[in-house]
Amino acid sequence: MIYTVSAAGSLELTGHAGVDEELADQWRHVPPLSGVAALEAIAARHAVWLEDPAEDARRYLLIGNPPERWPSRAWIPVPSDGLARAAVGFLRSRPGPFDADMRALLSQAVRLCGALLGAFGRTGGAGPEGVVAPGVVEQVQRILDVLSGPAVLLTPLRSTTGEIEDYRIDAAAPESVDVAGRRGKELIGRKILETYPTVAGTALWDGYQDTLATGAVYEGEPFRYQEVGAGFPHESVYSVRATRLGERLVVSWIRHDTSEREIRRLADMQRLGNLGWAGWNLTTDRVVWSDQVYAIFDRDAALGPIGLEELPRYVLPEDQPGIGAAVRRLLRLGHAVNQSFRITTADGVRHLRIVVEAQTDAGGTPVEVHGFFQDVTALRDAELALRESERAVLVQRGMLQAERALAARLQATLLPISEQSLELAGLCVGVACTPADSGVNVGGDWYSAIELPDKSALFVVGDVAGHGLAAVGTMAQLRFTAKGMAITGSALIDVLRRLNNLLLHTDSEPSATATMVIGRYEPERRRLTWARAGHLPPLLIRGGRARFLPQPDGCLLGAARDSAYKQAVIDLLPGDRLLLYTDGLVEEPGEDIDLGLDRLAKDALRLLREGVGEELARTLAGRRLANRDDICVLDIHVPDEA
Repeated sequence: MIYTVSAAGSLELTGHAGVDEELADQWRHVPPLSGVAALEAIAARHAVWLEDPAEDARRYLLIGNPPERWPSRAWIPVPSDGLARAAVGFLRSRPGPFDADMRALLSQAVRLCGALLGAFGRTGGAGPEGVVAPGVVEQVQRILDVLSGPAVLLTPLRSTTGEIEDYRIDAAAPESVDVAGRRGKELIGRKILETYPTVAGTALWDGYQDTLATGAVYEGEPFRYQEVGAGFPHESVYSVRATRLGERLVVSWIRHDTSEREIRRLADMQRLGNLGWAGWNLTTDRVVWSDQVYAIFDRDAALGPIGLEELPRYVLPEDQPGIGAAVRRLLRLGHAVNQSFRITTADGVRHLRIVVEAQTDAGGTPVEVHGFFQDVTALRDAELALRESERAVLVQRGMLQAERALAARLQATLLPISEQSLELAGLCVGVACTPADSGVNVGGDWYSAIELPDKSALFVVGDVAGHGLAAVGTMAQLRFTAKGMAITGSALIDVLRRLNNLLLHTDSEPSATATMVIGRYEPERRRLTWARAGHLPPLLIRGGRARFLPQPDGCLLGAARDSAYKQAVIDLLPGDRLLLYTDGLVEEPGEDIDLGLDRLAKDALRLLREGVGEELARTLAGRRLANRDDICVLDIHVPDEA
């Protein structure tokens, strides 16, 4: 078969021998698509030897029906002074590679006939000025009908000014599909902006126009295209090739295999959830673990996975009876397992969970087991820390009694508000806490102001998202845990880090989040060390001026794993006031938060000039209208030396 390249870049069958006319007609016009061996030989100017039918079929479009009719093929470009414009194809009925002598013979034959073959020139596929002959659409459709990949023939639709407004699909390969699921010839007559509506204005759209204008082949970089099916967006990655055919475009594309992305997503899911899948074939004794299971067991992958019957040997002695009995029930009766156990690793004891089920044969005998392992050590540590903090609070404060009434008394019990200012470490501290609603629907705003064993003072203001008993429960956990850790001497940033882990591992739907500001005041130096977790900045009033303190880094509690927190230090002066508050004091719906902060600073200065310093916290909280949110305020005052 002898092919030449037309001005539009398509292949035209110039001559053939040993090929029946029906097949020749079917392959007489080949659009400039990827995966055409003859076109590759001409473009690269070197021979393409196809000697492995199975492998070649995955890469190239093979001529013939069936293509195994010629198990070995050679496509050799015709030499010329300039660019190669023709290629000769030898289709051989004998399988196996072309030996060196045969390759040399075929190459010499093509070179010997080069002058004659070059004289054929271009075939009559295109008319004057590149206009496609009338029957080209039918001819292109016949070629596309036998393609194994997606491809379409596009006709530009122009406005009265000559600008391209859209493209019409005039021919389509069977595997072409649009976002609505229409395939093959169902696409014929439809417009590109109907089938792929978001390509307008993209680099692909510009590439189409450039190819029509210059004739240069467009081969774009892989790009992401977001489709919407069943109301949900789905992102795919495509590579597109466009070639001019007269005044039309032949466009083919490849949708890249998504298996690699899915594998990465599965690996990320296992890593983030600290779990890995496993499978045991009880008939062949074949065991398969994902990489994350090896990481959970701290086991070298070279040692291979562990069989189910061996599993109890790797468990702590105290847990061996339970896991052993569960495995026996699984293997004998096919009962599913959801069991916790512990193992020892180089990093210490790990708490694991196994969840597996069995597949049985017709007689009910288990033949295969699959499921997952999960490392729940962090959850167990958080639960232990919570129990320890609860015990500490019970011993030190005696405030958690199971019979205590929950409702209006609950918030008052957890947050006792003094009728007058507190005196702590030489400071006067005013407190105001105003709930958004009365009754059971109490909120999660809270504070702590206590003296520590070293005679320093601890100040905390926090805000748990939401209302109701769940918010109060979370508030109680944070408040008591913070106080317990501070009393035992923990650093402020360690307190925030532990509270963040506590919320992340608390079983609640949805997960609880909270903001918080915490400070420790040393009276000897009048020094306040403070840290924050997503909370609004403290307001310092000094010398008749108000300013908000620069904030150290700190993400809100319960938002992200392994959050880092920093602290800041400020030395207070006699006469200073420091306001710690929750967002209910400054926020208004639809208003920028900076406006609320400016309003707070101005109101505080005005109230002090009016002589209401002793009741500053209560006055600020009482001036808020409608009480849309809970309000909690601490007014920390350094008395004048006089």
